Amino acid sequence: MVQDPQKRDLVNYAPSVTPYFFGYGSLVNAATHKYKPVFKASLSGYKRAWRFSEPHDACFLTIIPDKTSTIDGLLAPVEPNWETLDLRETAYDRFECSDLIETKAKQVCQVSAYAIPDPSTSGTNTARPILLSYLDTVIQGFHTVYGLDGVIRFINTTTGWEIPILDDRSAPIYPRAQNLTAREQSLTNQVLADKSCDIHSSEDWKAQKSER
Repeated sequence: MVQDPQKRDLVNYAPSVTPYFFGYGSLVNAATHKYKPVFKASLSGYKRAWRFSEPHDACFLTIIPDKTSTIDGLLAPVEPNWETLDLRETAYDRFECSDLIETKAKQVCQVSAYAIPDPSTSGTNTARPILLSYLDTVIQGFHTVYGLDGVIRFINTTTGWEIPILDDRSAPIYPRAQNLTAREQSLTNQVLADKSCDIHSSEDWKAQKSER
């Protein structure tokens, strides 16, 4: 039975075992963190969704149960402890998912992932945007690790593309935003076009926000 992330127990690892995280969004972009080595992996029983993150006043990626879905991601060891990564994932709960992971990395035996819990959702997602600087970073990561096919799988296993996009590319709000080549930017632009995303400039979004 697929379990809701927030209903799975937080894992307490034995001191002798190195825990790993499974990243499925910005953590797939290894340029946003220093955890090494990294390994390709997949998580079964979940799909991605855009969900409001209250601490950031924007929508970010989370995972929700879907027994028909398998998502690509990245594994990396968490050493010396979870403190730094937990701080980065402030809006998320960490849960154990070892039994749902597929990977060729033989040394990996205990894995956790992060998900935004339902109580963090306030109002509707459409009242908060997806940051383009965040999406750029995520797609760059998937393209680097999995190529164009991986980007397509990312799109197809993610819901919530009706949520507005805030174009902050010229002045990134996302703190771990990466520099993209023109080709990488065009790849994100094509994703937005294919999903018929509603894109807003910073000025337009501020004006709309003041009218609410």
